[in-house]
Amino acid sequence: MTALAPHLSVWLLEHLPRDRGASRHTIDSYAYSFRLLVCFAAKRLRLRPSDLRIEQLDAALILDFLDDIEKSRANTPRTRNARLAAIRSFFRFLEYRAPACLDVAMQVQAIPAKRVEQPLVDYLTRAELQALLDAPDRRTRSGLRDRAMLHLAYACGLRVSELTGIQLDDINQPTADTVHVLGKGRRERVLPMWKETQAVLRDWLRVRPAGDEQALFLNARGEAIGRHGFASRLTVHVKTAQRTAPSLVRKKVTPHVLRHTCAIHTLEATGDIRRVALWLGHSSVTSTEIYLRIDPSEKLDILDAGAPPQIRKGTFTGVSDRLLAMLEAAHAS
Repeated sequence: MTALAPHLSVWLLEHLPRDRGASRHTIDSYAYSFRLLVCFAAKRLRLRPSDLRIEQLDAALILDFLDDIEKSRANTPRTRNARLAAIRSFFRFLEYRAPACLDVAMQVQAIPAKRVEQPLVDYLTRAELQALLDAPDRRTRSGLRDRAMLHLAYACGLRVSELTGIQLDDINQPTADTVHVLGKGRRERVLPMWKETQAVLRDWLRVRPAGDEQALFLNARGEAIGRHGFASRLTVHVKTAQRTAPSLVRKKVTPHVLRHTCAIHTLEATGDIRRVALWLGHSSVTSTEIYLRIDPSEKLDILDAGAPPQIRKGTFTGVSDRLLAMLEAAHAS
């Protein structure tokens, strides 16, 4: 039997950052997935987590774990698949690191991902967006910070990790006319900003506390604001914006909804899905095609490009129905 702890430590602390060049976000996500799995397995097998063996994490236990997080934690199939991706990555590492575990590694990697529905993405109308951008109190330092975060998140279509990861050096100062973004998969892009976005950024930079922290946006303790911190502030401002835009009550506004809103508005303005993909930092236009299912102007263009077929009016004759035939025969006789 092969101990789990030593191999898991090497995988997380050495292999992923050194050999794979994984980001801090990826490592955090993988570590949390295994924290859930280890706690589940230890409880199921009545062992201490440090006493677990790799062979005990077979396909049956992994499947039970995945079902459990859907039920007990209300995880969506998408989250379930993310946990499975972390587990598969570890067992791929074990193929050459621990050949004795090859059989269980192959079984685990054969577990299929769960099919995920592709619903229409949520986004804000221009009136809802304006109400949200106007929600922060501009008379306070935190209000100026939140207004700048909201403007930047929407204007550049940023993921929350991209927004919270922006450093002071990423802003072209003193004009603040462009921002350098390090996106998913280490893809970099430089985006210009509207004058309105530049103005709210400069307002924040004038009151931003000085210190050694290089992150653009800071929390109340002077540290880099995190993804949960931004989500919390967004929730506060959505409630404020509901007073002037009541339709927001029916919408679940998350940080990613601002990114979707940017994509939809950009598609409406340009009509070019490739420009949307470049702006959002997508590696493939395939990832951007979800917005084509929303934008009605694209569908109207398809209708205008073709001609409807000519349909001639007809009538039903010679209806074949056994009951009607019998009645017709009875009437004739």
